[in-house]
Amino acid sequence: MVPRIHHGDRFDDLAIVRPFTSHDFGRRCLALLLIAGIFFSPFFGAKSSTAFDQPPTTDEVLVAQNDDDDAAQNDTNNKTRGDVENPFPKRFPSPSLDGGTEWLNVGGDITLDDLKGKVVLLDFWTFCCINCMHVLPDLAYLEEKYKNELVVIGVHSAKFENEKDSENIKNAILRYEIKHPVINDSKMTVWRKFNVSSWPTFVLIDPEGFFCGAQPGEGNRELLDTVIGRVVAYHKSKGTLDESPVHFDLERHKQDPKPLRFPGKIYADVEGNRLFITDSGHNRIIITDLDGQLLDIIGNGAIGRTDGDYATASFDHPQGVELVKNVLYVADTENHMLREVDLESKRVSTLAGTGKQAHFREDGGPVQRTALNSPWDLRFVDGTLYIAMAGPHQIWKHRLGSQNIDVYAGNGREDIINGTLATSSFAQPSSLATDGNVLFVADSEGSSIRAIDIKGKRVTTVAGAFDLPNGATLFEFGDRDGSANMARLQHPLAVALAGNLLYIADSYNHKIKVLDLDKGVVRTELGTGDPGSELSPIQFSEPGGLAINGQTLYIADTNNHRILKADRKTGEVELLEIAGLTPPDPPTSDEVETISAPDVIEVDAQTVSAGENLKFEISVNLPEEYKLNAEAPASYRIKATEDQSLIPPEELDVRKRAVVDEGKVVFNVPVTEKAGSAKFQVQVSYGYCRDGKGGLCKLNTSRWEIPVVIDVNADQASIELKSVAE
Repeated sequence: MVPRIHHGDRFDDLAIVRPFTSHDFGRRCLALLLIAGIFFSPFFGAKSSTAFDQPPTTDEVLVAQNDDDDAAQNDTNNKTRGDVENPFPKRFPSPSLDGGTEWLNVGGDITLDDLKGKVVLLDFWTFCCINCMHVLPDLAYLEEKYKNELVVIGVHSAKFENEKDSENIKNAILRYEIKHPVINDSKMTVWRKFNVSSWPTFVLIDPEGFFCGAQPGEGNRELLDTVIGRVVAYHKSKGTLDESPVHFDLERHKQDPKPLRFPGKIYADVEGNRLFITDSGHNRIIITDLDGQLLDIIGNGAIGRTDGDYATASFDHPQGVELVKNVLYVADTENHMLREVDLESKRVSTLAGTGKQAHFREDGGPVQRTALNSPWDLRFVDGTLYIAMAGPHQIWKHRLGSQNIDVYAGNGREDIINGTLATSSFAQPSSLATDGNVLFVADSEGSSIRAIDIKGKRVTTVAGAFDLPNGATLFEFGDRDGSANMARLQHPLAVALAGNLLYIADSYNHKIKVLDLDKGVVRTELGTGDPGSELSPIQFSEPGGLAINGQTLYIADTNNHRILKADRKTGEVELLEIAGLTPPDPPTSDEVETISAPDVIEVDAQTVSAGENLKFEISVNLPEEYKLNAEAPASYRIKATEDQSLIPPEELDVRKRAVVDEGKVVFNVPVTEKAGSAKFQVQVSYGYCRDGKGGLCKLNTSRWEIPVVIDVNADQASIELKSVAE
């Protein structure tokens, strides 16, 4: 049911959220956080972030409010505290987070009681969804800005069957570099508790466990920042805000480095005997020969959009590429840009895009002044570069040498609708292939394969469902071979053409399928349908890229971090070995988490014996039910407060790893002398969780000033300190 909406009270520039009471929670939509220019989608199951064609004006800001004010929270807890007003005076207790299949990206379950004192932002998402991908930078921004006040919880409520599997969600967490806990809500239990109706949707819960409101769609960073800031200010003034840092056992900490990381697309230059692999998870492009001999690497591996030579240039999760003469064009997806690589001079430059995402439908314009929206693949035909623009569900075009880029096909509505270039609809186009007359499109969210007649200027569907009413095509997926219009795919991410055969990476079915364009029949070519990494019988895990060289089919087996070669005649598959390829250097930031140091604790001088190392043992006094977490990063830093010669200079003022051993934080520091004295400041950070390993872990830092005496005759073998965590 769509809520009755009307003008709301004002809180400076923010429309106050008027959530429904718990009495109406189960039968009516959630209250919405809205300001001018922000839309909402009341349609259940819709994934679009907008429902109206035009934003409301400032005076037309809409706020949902329950009829029954008597049931609202109106006690003294909701009144003004000093000069800070509660932005949500009619809040009510939030539903619990119980009901998910599994907690991911964290060491255990988390309850709202664990989160008391924190502002909680729930992100309802599904990993296929381009809108859900677009909000991740916003969440990262908020998590950094409010790192001691805010906890983000992802609630993964799947659209596709493949997305219900925890291992597949873990891969998505790693691929998207998510740094917060995620609930696998495979049965949509939490989704129903909060009455969510679209991906993505944000739900805000305050530090006392009260539901404040919800906001669907992307492009809401400013709104969420404003709301969270005011909730933080109110609860800080009230004394109900917990600003102690927290720690989560992230999936990325459990991964070993790999030469390739989530390779997205692959391009075969048969004439030039080259293979271009977008090593998307490493933000670079690998060049090999067609047999896998490493030739070159484009990009330094860091996330960025720097132009320059191969070693200097940076990308952000690039996807498709296209070769025109000796220039490689790159869909730099998460930079929302097109890049061009001069393969002769070995330099990277920017062709199109501003580096910022276009949040609303753009018609196009000057190449470097027009914002783009998740370009995913490229194909060149008769002087024109065609772009699969996944974000606005359109195909764009750029005439090489011109100064403009604009929409080619698609009205921007997410659907599978045939028609003219202007009236047709696409659904997250993710790959292009062509014979020079027709553009074939892997329309991933509609699980269909489209065909654009370049001369006839019409769009048709050559495999999968189409033209169903009310967006039903978006949910018409499966794993069924047969006649093309009855065949069903599940989120295909790649197409490659060989004569009358169109190869399809049926990604979420973990298969390679073939569409015979003459017969209009789809058949499974490779894959068992189960995710895996076996070569015989061949298994894939969400393959995302295809390329053809004669009888060889190259496959980017994305979640298995590998490139495969398949013989199109025999069906035999082998791994493409790339000798000498190594992962880029990892980023140095955030390797060991720490927090601002408290006041220095002065301790009495300690006299110890020492060999090659000076041993430190820190006993920790923790709250009841908490234990040190051996999997959480512990660190130490030592500073000399005076001239000294006991500890080498390179060991000072550097953050280093410590270990957790039998309830203590332990580390050894090299020494250069067997006797002597000096005064040091020692800072130690560690994580602690309920029962030692749990969902929500806290961080603590202690700092001491210690006079140290090293004496070969001392009985004490280590420096012993005590830390108290709250």
